[in-house]
Amino acid sequence: MALIPKAFGDYAVFPCQLPQPQSIAHLPVATHYLYVRRNEPKIASTDDERSLFIANVPADSTEDHFRALFASLVGPGRFESVSFGSERRRQRNSVADNGTGSDNESESDFEDLDTVLPRQAASLAELKSRKRKWEGADKIDHGESRRNAINALRQQSQLPDSWPQALHHSGSTAVALFADSKSVDVVLKSVSKLHKASPQQYPTWPTLPTSTLGAPWFAGHNRMAYPNREELRESVDAFFALFNQQESEAAQLAHRMRNVPDEDGFITVTRGTTGGAGRGMAARQQEAALARAKQLAKQERQQQDMTNFYRFQLRERKKDEQLELQRKFQEDRKRVEAMREKRSNFKPEA
Repeated sequence: MALIPKAFGDYAVFPCQLPQPQSIAHLPVATHYLYVRRNEPKIASTDDERSLFIANVPADSTEDHFRALFASLVGPGRFESVSFGSERRRQRNSVADNGTGSDNESESDFEDLDTVLPRQAASLAELKSRKRKWEGADKIDHGESRRNAINALRQQSQLPDSWPQALHHSGSTAVALFADSKSVDVVLKSVSKLHKASPQQYPTWPTLPTSTLGAPWFAGHNRMAYPNREELRESVDAFFALFNQQESEAAQLAHRMRNVPDEDGFITVTRGTTGGAGRGMAARQQEAALARAKQLAKQERQQQDMTNFYRFQLRERKKDEQLELQRKFQEDRKRVEAMREKRSNFKPEA
């Protein structure tokens, strides 16, 4: 049996045995390797001393799994909670979207328009940059009750889950939080002692009744893939209500910012709606035709530039022109001879 290294870089290797199903009881027990080290994030926090960074967590990992695992290793009462990498990314994105102040919160409402793909979301980046320098104009009210209503619509617009349990991708990470920094030292010492024991003495990855993979997991997916029609209708209605509300706010912001000068003091002239839909349709058709003509002219220019780019291309072009002239000369000569022969055979009537 190959020796397992105690450490891999800054990480300590933590071997644990996976549960053996009855269908493959005759095969050797599989060993899974976790990689643990003290948590040292780029942005320090007060809980770093009592947290442990874990890499290569199993796909079906939950907080109950790690609680039972560390309880079997160092005893109960030392483990508090665990946060997975995907959950931390969602929290960071949520904090970045919501912001901390009132200005950030108001801007985040317009940033969320990208999630529902409104018609005017493409121009909001420019409008937001001008909005920061906008002084003396009325702002759209973003009260606490309105933000709560938007959050409620967001939650209601989410479609029901179609999988009984969310799985982590391969090589996922987690941060385990313990009672104190001494508990982290005890865990690392216990992990180093595992390499002196036999593989049969490795801790076993806990088996929980809530964690069902294989055929029951897919059966649950097939059952949850067809949600209740009433719940689905409410979710779709909430989505379109949020869509219409945020698109209306985007149009209001675009209208307010129409005559606001930019940082250089210029005002961007925009096409108004005066004149009816026919005028706007004709203008769009003219713009499309003009863009098409520019594209064709550009392609023709590029083709001409690449025609005589090399010397051999120039020689071949001249040679082709000479051959074409010779061919036309031969055709003209045959035509003249035919006309002469026809003229010589002409006999006027007496």
